[in-house]
Amino acid sequence: MHVKDILKEERPRERFLRVGADNLTNQELLAILIKTGTKELSSMDLALTLLNQVGGIGNLKNTSVSQIVSIKGIGIVKATEIMCAIELGKRIYCSTFKHRDKLMNAKEIYENSKYLFIGKMQEEFYCLYFNNKQELIERKLLFMGTINRSVVHPREVFKEAYISSAASIVCIHNHPSGDTKPSREDVIFTKSLVEIGKVSGIPVIDHIIVGDNSYYSFYESNNVFNL
Repeated sequence: MHVKDILKEERPRERFLRVGADNLTNQELLAILIKTGTKELSSMDLALTLLNQVGGIGNLKNTSVSQIVSIKGIGIVKATEIMCAIELGKRIYCSTFKHRDKLMNAKEIYENSKYLFIGKMQEEFYCLYFNNKQELIERKLLFMGTINRSVVHPREVFKEAYISSAASIVCIHNHPSGDTKPSREDVIFTKSLVEIGKVSGIPVIDHIIVGDNSYYSFYESNNVFNL
C-alpha cells in the first residue's frame, strides 16, 4: 500500500499537522523525512525497512550514510537529509547545557552530561571542574579509548583544574557496553585521583560511569571516597 492509498487524514504529514509530532510513531516521523517511496514501496515501507535494518530507533544515531543508501529506494539525498536531522537533534539536545550550572549531586551531573555519550562506541573520559559554589566552570574531554593507567595520566586532570582555578573535580566516563559496573582499572584510577586531590587541595569529589540510561557514582556507592 502506498501513502497515497491511505486516507488523507491518516497520512504521516497530515497526521503531524493534525495531532503533532509527539503523537507520531517512529515510522511515521522517518517517512516524513524520506518524503517519497518507489513504485514498489511507500515512504512508510522504507521507514520500516530502515528501522528494522538498524535494529530500532535507538540505533539510528549510530547509522551511516552508506548503511542508509544500501536500502533500495533511499538515495544519497534522502540519506543526507536523515543524517542531518539526526545531527541537528543531537545539537539541539547539547544546547541545553548552560555554563555555570549549579550541580549538587551525581544525578544532576549525570542528567546534565549524559548527552555527551549519545552514540559513542568507545569510552570517553571527561572532567568537570567546579568553583567553591559547586557551579560548573569548565568541562574537558581528556581521553578517548579504554580507561587505564597507560593512557590516562592524573597530570592532565589536575593541569586543567589549575588552569580553570577549580575548587573541585568530578570525573565522568561512559561504558559503551551499557554496564555501569566499574572495572578494576576504574577503581584503581579513581583511588589514585582521590589521593592526589587530597594532597593538591583540589578534591576529586566523584567519578561517574554512564551506561544505558543509568549511571554509577563512586561517591554514592561509598567506593573509594571512604578513604
